[in-house]
Amino acid sequence: MLEAFRRIALAVGELANAYVGTIRLKLLKIGAVVLRNTRRIRLPLSNSCPHQELFHTAAARLQSG
Repeated sequence: MLEAFRRIALAVGELANAYVGTIRLKLLKIGAVVLRNTRRIRLPLSNSCPHQELFHTAAARLQSG
């Protein structure tokens, strides 16, 4: 699953050739609050999240493709 995530969401950028452990550490092991309603799910991240822009870019690539 993470191989597909890297191929689709991280094709361009600093994590394009990253190990699975690095992807897990930088993008998946982050603190976020999950807010759900009937139309969407929101994940507001902490302002101090160091890879917040990369997370948003990867999420947008997954959503569009």
